[in-house]
Formats: sequence, C-alpha cells, structure tokens
Amino acid sequence: MSLTKAEIVEQLIKILSEDQVVTDEEVLKRSSVDRFRRFEEIHGVFTGPFPAAVVYVESAAEAAEVLKFANKHGINVVPRTGQTATEGGLETAVENSIVLDGSRMNKIINIDTYNMQATCQCGTPLQLLEDRLRDLGYTTGHSPQSKPMAHLGGLVATRSIGQFSTLYGGIEDMVVGLEAVFPDGHIARIKNVPRRAAGPDIRHVIIGNEGALCFITEVTVKIYKYMPENNILFGYTLESMKTGFEILREVMVNGYRPSVTRLYDQEDAFYHFPHFSEGKCVLIFMTEGPKAISEASAAAIREIVARYPECKEVDSRYIETWFENLNWDASDVAQERAEILETKNIGNTTEISAGWDKIYDIYEACVERIRNEVPDMTLVGGHASHCYINGTNLYFVHYYNVVDCKPEEEITKYHLPIKKIIVEETLKAGGSMCHHHGVGKYRSPWIKEEHGSAYYILETLKKSFDPRGIMNKGTIFPG
Repeated sequence: MSLTKAEIVEQLIKILSEDQVVTDEEVLKRSSVDRFRRFEEIHGVFTGPFPAAVVYVESAAEAAEVLKFANKHGINVVPRTGQTATEGGLETAVENSIVLDGSRMNKIINIDTYNMQATCQCGTPLQLLEDRLRDLGYTTGHSPQSKPMAHLGGLVATRSIGQFSTLYGGIEDMVVGLEAVFPDGHIARIKNVPRRAAGPDIRHVIIGNEGALCFITEVTVKIYKYMPENNILFGYTLESMKTGFEILREVMVNGYRPSVTRLYDQEDAFYHFPHFSEGKCVLIFMTEGPKAISEASAAAIREIVARYPECKEVDSRYIETWFENLNWDASDVAQERAEILETKNIGNTTEISAGWDKIYDIYEACVERIRNEVPDMTLVGGHASHCYINGTNLYFVHYYNVVDCKPEEEITKYHLPIKKIIVEETLKAGGSMCHHHGVGKYRSPWIKEEHGSAYYILETLKKSFDPRGIMNKGTIFPG
C-alpha cells in the first residue's frame, strides 16, 4: 500500500530535519517543471503532478537514507542541483514524488594544482569553482551558457558540454572520479586516476544518467592552465552553411584544435550579429593556450579560410564583444520572462549531432519542415558550435508567437511538433537526437530508435541499478 503525501513528509522529516523538507505549495508547483515548460510556468500555470516535498540533503549519507526510504516504498525520486535543465528531466511525472536537491552540498573540497584536478560536492556552482581557479591561474575549460547558475552534479548528470569543447571536450572528458548514491542506498566512489583498463569505464554509468540511475554527490574534474592573454578571436561572413561546414571539417581533420568553432546560418546570425552579418552566415573561431600554439593555430585556420573567397573577415572587436556576453544569468532569465509575457513570443533550442557527410542535409530538411509544418514561426535557424574530427553538432534555434491557445497548450501546438521534426530527420540520417542537453522526458519516446540493438545495454543498466523504477520516471527510459 502506497504512502500518502502526509506520511511521506512525516518520514522524511524523521530521516532528516524539518528545515530540510520543504512543502510550501508554490515551491512544489515550481519544482514540478523545468525550462521545457517555462511558457506555462511564466504564466503561473501548473498542470502537475506535484511532488510531496523538496528534500535538501547535505551529505551522501543523507541521500542514501532518503533513497532507501523511497526505494522501500516505491516513491519516485527526481534528483536536481542547479535547476537549469531544458528537456523535462526535472519534471515530476508521478504524484507525490520526492525532489532530491543537492544544492546545499556546495563545498569545493580540494584544488590540487600538482595533479591538475579539483574535487567538489554536487551542488558547487560551476561559476564559483571557475572563479576560484582563475584566481589561481587555472580553469576547468568548461563553460556552458548556463555557467553562472549551473552546478557540478547536474552538469555531469546531463552530460553537459561547454563553449570551448572543441579544445577541452565535453564534461565526460573532464571528469576524473565520482561519488554517487544508488536507489538501494549504496554509495559508490570511483577513484581519481588518469586512466585505467580495469574493465569497462564505469564512470559512464554515472555520467549522463540524468538522475535515472543514481544521485551524484561528488565530482572530480581536470583543470588546466588559464592563459586568456593568448586568446585570439576572429570571424567571417560567408554565403552558405555548406561552405561553413566544409571549412570546419577541414580545420578538424587537419588536426587543429581551436577552443571555439561556431557557424551560424543567416537567421541565427542576424539574431546575434545584426550589426555586421548583413543577411549572411557567420563563422567564428577562438584559439587559446600557450602563445606559440594559439598563434600557430590561428594562422593555420586563417590559411584554410582564405581558400574560400566568399569568406570576408570582420572586425575582431565584434567577436570579442560577443564573447564577453556569451553566458546568461539570473538577470537574463528575468528579462526573458518579462519579454515572453509581453510579446507572447518564445524561443527554444534543440541540439543534435551527425557526421560531416550528413549534417548539412539534416539542417536543410529540418529548417524546411519546421517552416512548412509549424505555424506562427518568427525565427528558424541554427548554428554548429562543437566540432570533432568526424562530425559536428547542430543547435537548432526556433522562435514562435503563441497564438490562439492557452499557456498549457503551447507545448503541444509548437514545442513538441518542432522537437519531433528535428528528432525524426536526425535519426533518419543516422545522427544522434541529442548532443548535450540530454534526453529528458521529451526525447525518451525515441530512445530505442536512437540506440537500436544497443538499447539492450541501457535497459539492463536500469533493471540492475533501479529494479523498482523509482529514479526519475520517464527520463531517458520511456515511462
């Protein structure tokens, strides 16, 4: 027999303390969604289901006790830290869920500049760690747009990536070791070593699990020397995305590793660079590191671009200004909310990845279908921002006016149809339906198609580590 909301709350207070168990109705409503449903949330519309409580744990041991309790009684648990998720991963899909919040676990445990790594609790803000490191002359190399608000645990759980990934890699390339708590209360610690061949890399059971397998409590990441004085930023306008993809491919396959590689199509470029794009695509690079490496990389990339006459270099000050205003913080979120309320115009993004031979075709197919099939679009564009030797990502940007529908209908009239088009076209071409925002709850219907015969591996992990299915129901695994 399942416990009532009152019984769940009573038991949680016994496990922790009254101060750590929050049941305020407004908090519970806002804790039932993430940014995927922000149009509804901004309008004060919450359709539930709602959690029983938000629980603030302060140690791995406390998280273990909460999870053991939830596992025993079959209560759904939604882990979170910084709350910057965008794909519904923080939605409480089951009534009277427990939202397990690690944001009070916010200590920087150790910065080891000899072994070049830093260890933090899951609720440590990335910005806090990065500021501390930069004061010492180091950096994580990780800089997602959400850096001012994101926390380490959530970044690892969602397999995050940052704007300098072409040089530093994604979060999975930065993580050294981890600590996580599984549904039965087992606390697992993966030790900090540079590499090992002791079976499969078990870090990847935890990295990217989106709270569907375990709750991350501690993270150790690599750190790097910070040398901003050697950064070289430069950019170009050009006529076509096809040319831009060819240039990015040539840069990567020739072994160059700029930290920033960005290619904007005409619409997205005009949104970001109306002062100089003039209806053209925009291509941006940044090189960094030791001065000799940065200068040599920039010179080589310029040589490659020079072979394409349609590329016209722009004043580097434009690119530097853009770079200085790349991230968004709480004030930007507040401004966005006000603009959405006033204009009823809202923008969302969907990111995918594919090989060099498929990425342009996916881009063209998705843009054409969205324009033809979804009403009230005001911007349909995209940019590539994370490059690899064998392909790149594509970050679709889509804005629309919400017309003739209630706030709770926006998601089905606009957001989900756009998502469906992008996922369908990407999977049809053999790409990946999600590059760095995660599966959440709104791409899980395609997870079996994403993995094909390898879904057996993913499904077996879920059955083994979460046999009662209490971890973040509907996220990654169709619920």
